[in-house]
Amino acid sequence: MNDALSFLLNFWVGLAILVIVLVKQSIRFVPQNMAYVVERFGKYNKSMEAGLNMLIPFIDKVAYQRSLKEQAVDVPSQSAITRDNISLVVDGVLYLKVIDPYKASYGVDNYVYAVTQLAQTTMRSEIGKIELDKTFEEREVLNTNIVAAINEAAGPWGVQVLRYEIKDIEPPRTVLDAMERQMKAEREKRAAILESEGERQSAINVAEGDKQSKVLAAEADRAQQILRAEGEAQAIIAVADAKAKALEVIGNIAIEERGQKAIQLELASDAIKAKQAIARESSVVLLNDDKTSASNVVAEAMTIINALNKQKNSGDAQ
Repeated sequence: MNDALSFLLNFWVGLAILVIVLVKQSIRFVPQNMAYVVERFGKYNKSMEAGLNMLIPFIDKVAYQRSLKEQAVDVPSQSAITRDNISLVVDGVLYLKVIDPYKASYGVDNYVYAVTQLAQTTMRSEIGKIELDKTFEEREVLNTNIVAAINEAAGPWGVQVLRYEIKDIEPPRTVLDAMERQMKAEREKRAAILESEGERQSAINVAEGDKQSKVLAAEADRAQQILRAEGEAQAIIAVADAKAKALEVIGNIAIEERGQKAIQLELASDAIKAKQAIARESSVVLLNDDKTSASNVVAEAMTIINALNKQKNSGDAQ
């Protein structure tokens, strides 16, 4: 009786253990961004995605576990020859992602190694198409061409290359020295050009300043001459107007008798002053001359005035 109970107990315990093992073998939890490739009897069956998945114990087997995350793969340094026969040492980094777990498992033995080798050969091929100077200037173009060539060849492997970046391009030391000398000469050339441009602009500014100064000075002199001429013209006009008014006043007074006497007195006085001045300043001795005496001068002036009065009276009578 005890043997039977012991047997039954062992049976149920073994059965429970077997059930637990079977359940553990049949249930699989796939992490996020992972894919499990399942084989049944050694043949591909399915690809399990993230979450809860079921397997048939002892029949189905997880053959490969593929990460669907983006991976960064270092591309080792290698030698490449440019179009102008310059040897370079180039390395880079490759960013790839598994997009088909089935192809990544059965299309190639090691997709990381295969893509790395393909990147190296493609990089050598692309660098051989361009000259040394272009390798530094067209790095982005190189990266784009390498990615396109790798994706075209890596399609059957279930891998997509997202981008490729060249980390370093190292030319020979002699080429570096020549490039350094060239850059130095180019910098000196630009410095000389800038200096000459500065001197040229400075000379232009000085000449322009002199020109403006001369123009302004000429305009100022012209304006001054115009103002002076206008002032002189106004002064002449004013003097002429004053003389005209004075003559008009004298003419009006000369018509009257008392004005005539005043004129006679003024003429006699002027004649006497003139003779006195000549006597003081000249060494010539003046003799008495009736024609040049003051009385004669006054008489002549009176004759002229009387003639004018007669002409006026005759005109009034008419």
